[in-house]
Amino acid sequence: MTDAPRVADAQTAARLTTEWDAALYFKFGAERAQPAHDLLARVDFTPRRIVDLGCGPGASTRMLMDRFPQAEIVAVSNSEPMLAEARRSLPGMTFDQTDISEWRPHQPADLIFANSSLQWLRKHEILFPRLMSCLAEGGALAVQMADNLHEPSHSLMRMIAADGPWSNRLAPIAETRAVIGTHIDYYNWLKPLSDRLDIWETTYVHPLSGVDEVVDWFRSGALRPFLDPLGPHEQAEFLDRYKRDLADAYDADPDGSLLFLYPRLFIYARKGKAKA
Repeated sequence: MTDAPRVADAQTAARLTTEWDAALYFKFGAERAQPAHDLLARVDFTPRRIVDLGCGPGASTRMLMDRFPQAEIVAVSNSEPMLAEARRSLPGMTFDQTDISEWRPHQPADLIFANSSLQWLRKHEILFPRLMSCLAEGGALAVQMADNLHEPSHSLMRMIAADGPWSNRLAPIAETRAVIGTHIDYYNWLKPLSDRLDIWETTYVHPLSGVDEVVDWFRSGALRPFLDPLGPHEQAEFLDRYKRDLADAYDADPDGSLLFLYPRLFIYARKGKAKA
């Protein structure tokens, strides 16, 4: 995840963003970075103007800078704590604190790079064509999104939220998470607007030492909306149940280690040039 999760209540969202934990986020920095590297490898031209849409703490922005050192790059995020970290690590970079669902460019971009950010937004049938309209002729939209709502890591969150003394508070939260489209959906939405369209799926396999690491992975992201409304004792009970169920779902070894699967959907759409 690169930007703060979207939740129904604005006050709750602000509190979650404020409590973003850099140490937890960067604990899995290499694992989080690999999909961004894989997406960037698909870019097949040299853009002059780049927007890193949902830049988070700036890891993807640094990749873009290293790959295209002559480009003008604007990094956009809705999270002040994440932008503070990005500004610290990338002094001199141009940052824009904006809700990425409402972002509009000052001028057309050659590359819009959205690494693990758009899955938090709804109405992709409107969003993706709009982003294509923000590109210059020959520009590209490069997107990577978590596609894990049906993985045990996420389905268990929803099941536990709906089955416990907190259900009246947490069940509605489980329904606020946006559901991304299928590969067919994005093909149908983007093919008429693209000169080239690549869509692929990759499931990353992460060996982890145990269920505590799965919790750490999501504690600064997907778990936040479920834990925030609970008191300390309820949080502990929720996490105890989550860990027990995770160990069963991922068939943990006797030493507790497990293979954690993380499916991701990739989209690379090049906009055609105007015909003379």
